[in-house]
Amino acid sequence: LVTVRHMNETTVMPKERVQYMDVSPRQVVSVAASLIPFLEHDDANRALMGSNMQRQAVPTLKADKPLVGTGIERNVATDSGVCVVAKRGGLIESVDASRVVVRVNDEEITAGDAGVDIYNLTKYVRSNQNTCINQRAIVRPGDAVARGDILADGPSTDLGELALGQNMRIAFMPWNGYNFEDSILISERVVQEDRFTTIHIQELTCVSRDTKLGSEEITADIPNVGEAALAKLDESGIVHIGAEVGPGDILVGKVTPKGETQLTPEEKLLRAIFGEKASDVKDTSLRVKTGTIGKVIDVQVFTRDGVAKDERALSIEKDELSRIRKDLNDEFRIVEVATFERLERALVGQKADGGAGLKKGQEITSEFLAELSHADWFKIRVADTAVQEMLEAAQKQLAERREQLDNRFEDKKGKLQTGDDLAPGVLKIVKVYVATKRRVQPGDKMAGRHGNKGVISVIMPVEDMPYDANGEPVDVVLNPLGVPSRMNVGQILETHMGAAAKGLGRKINSMLEAERAKAETVKELREYLDKVYNAHHSDLECKRSEDLDSLSDDEILAMAANLKDGVPLATPVFDGAKESEIKALLRLADMDDSGQVTLFDGRTGDQFSRPVTVGYMYMLKLNHLVDDKMHARSTGSYSLVTQQPLGGKAQFGGQRFGEMEVWALEAYGAAYTLQEMLTVKSDDVNGRTKMYKNIVDGDHSMEPGMPESFNVLIKEIRSLGIDIELESE
Repeated sequence: LVTVRHMNETTVMPKERVQYMDVSPRQVVSVAASLIPFLEHDDANRALMGSNMQRQAVPTLKADKPLVGTGIERNVATDSGVCVVAKRGGLIESVDASRVVVRVNDEEITAGDAGVDIYNLTKYVRSNQNTCINQRAIVRPGDAVARGDILADGPSTDLGELALGQNMRIAFMPWNGYNFEDSILISERVVQEDRFTTIHIQELTCVSRDTKLGSEEITADIPNVGEAALAKLDESGIVHIGAEVGPGDILVGKVTPKGETQLTPEEKLLRAIFGEKASDVKDTSLRVKTGTIGKVIDVQVFTRDGVAKDERALSIEKDELSRIRKDLNDEFRIVEVATFERLERALVGQKADGGAGLKKGQEITSEFLAELSHADWFKIRVADTAVQEMLEAAQKQLAERREQLDNRFEDKKGKLQTGDDLAPGVLKIVKVYVATKRRVQPGDKMAGRHGNKGVISVIMPVEDMPYDANGEPVDVVLNPLGVPSRMNVGQILETHMGAAAKGLGRKINSMLEAERAKAETVKELREYLDKVYNAHHSDLECKRSEDLDSLSDDEILAMAANLKDGVPLATPVFDGAKESEIKALLRLADMDDSGQVTLFDGRTGDQFSRPVTVGYMYMLKLNHLVDDKMHARSTGSYSLVTQQPLGGKAQFGGQRFGEMEVWALEAYGAAYTLQEMLTVKSDDVNGRTKMYKNIVDGDHSMEPGMPESFNVLIKEIRSLGIDIELESE
């Protein structure tokens, strides 16, 4: 009998009566939820948080695939579209930072096709979340690839597997209150090793418009600006690529025509004497926003049709054209080499019919062909008509290919050189991309995959962190009180399984170290790997067996080298590892099957009073970074009607002091504090300018006046037809 649902009720029936069955237990959860190991042990609310927070993870500098996964990571990475996937199988011809060239297998080449696939990689491009999209090739020249293989990793992928965070060595224990209420204590080593360092790219835009008083101009000739401020600009007034910029630095110099201002008689007299024209432009340059420090990595200039391009736009265009030309030339060269190799295979051993200095009946050798220039190959005539036709077809094909590439170049050149289609009234747009490297710091939000989120409270020196009997310190200390009430026990199981994965890797590593590749070591390794993958003892049921006997000794050693940092384990959703299996893995790694170890206090060296759960958990850094939230204002922009400061970081606004806060000050009797909140710190225009002046003069006094919002109230009452006015004695 099996458990079934019949007439909307759960019951048991003979298995013959079952009419519908799920294909996979995963089909009931989303992609994000199916990436959570031990999902079946997590409360639904926390699992929901976990799957939502995986979407907020920022791609780290160096991706690290999870030791404990669910086995679906590769599919997610491949289907997400961030990796470069081989369209056809073949041999890797060449690889560099920005592209991969594949020479396609003969059987996959269609007629009239070059048989070469060129994959251009995306390098350091801004994503919509201001993070960095960068692809890195993971193949080497000479590698054989099949269709669907991954050629290059994208952001947050490691060797074709999804890698949103980092495997961290964690301990569950309170530590001096630094992990109170979901705070997280991390070790300085995490920062030093750049484990959670991320690259963020900001796009800053400068628009030059046609105004009533004349057109705005992008230039390095800006009035009343010192040499130092212009040092990073080129002659067109646009910042150099590679310049390090900080808050207030000019990125694009721009001047706007001013309206004719009324001159005083004195100024008129001076102008008459010295004959200098009034500076009739004001500085409206694009500057770096407060809190941004970084490097300029790219500049784009868009010019309206009919407006002359500046030096910078022309140089960018020239670089782009040379890059396109190089790409097309390389494409042709690779096609040419492949074609001539194919021809050589066909020609060698053929009887010549004449041409290219050959006598009739002479046999063609590869040495003869090597000395012949490529153009002369097509002068050869051979007796075999099929080969002769192939020779002529190849010549025609190469000529067509060259013409096709030239046409493509001209087409792209035409597109580049025509002006851009900009909004009415816009003459030029300059976009500057600034990249910032952000290390992990207190205030950043981190999370695991089980909805266990927290904020970093402090970064402790390595020597103060708790360490085990081998002297190895932990990286992260989490509070155990965050587990029972949240009911996300999956994180504990993940920690134990992570410890086992790392322990197995450590054991494999020690075997590799012990005897560098002696025959008996390889045999020992083979036996151990067989135990790990095809466990024969009762506790471990392997879902599939791996055929290790088919691997050579060198392949076993290569496999062991890949596993020395930890054996990746998959525990599929609703079909995961059982407690007995985790214990069996821990024993196989020569570890205590309780999953707990004795730790010592890093500051005193004393042993902690009871064993602590230590293992490896996959942690993510979320896109809620303290750098983006920090904000302070002295004076700044004000609302036009109420004359109160604007709100929010984007407007460089102030902090809102709402009605409830006013009640709090009233209840407290803090009359003077309340008065300055409602007047000089907000919308008493004269009072605040006077106070600013007083502070500059060193006189710390203030005179509150009439708030502007009171005038607004009076105007609103008047608009209702009620006459109201202030009477002064």
